[in-house]
Amino acid sequence: MDDNRPNGIVLTEEQKRRRRERSIAIALALGVLVLLFFAVTLVKGPGVLVRPI
Repeated sequence: MDDNRPNGIVLTEEQKRRRRERSIAIALALGVLVLLFFAVTLVKGPGVLVRPI
């Protein structure tokens, strides 16, 4: 085999930049979703944990 040739797919710098931007966007969206769920839980108060069995 040719040891000088990289294995697998090699991304260009543009593709690496876009992948990073997409990852950051996904992380921010998940963070906003977590904060939204947390805020809704706070607004509903402790009654959200009291449920009939």
